[in-house]
Amino acid sequence: MNDMTVPTQALTAAALKDEERTRCEVWTRVMGYHRPVTSFNKGKKSEHRERRHFVESRCCMG
Repeated sequence: MNDMTVPTQALTAAALKDEERTRCEVWTRVMGYHRPVTSFNKGKKSEHRERRHFVESRCCMG
């Protein structure tokens, strides 16, 4: 298990009813500044969905 893994029991304990949920606003960096994805036009939203996300693995020193 790495630092980003959430145990299954924690997920079930954190379950919310639909009426308890709130909308999460996603922001991203575009051309040097941050903008909410909801403000993107149709083409930019499509680009954002196709984006590949960078995941850095841990450094193994030794």
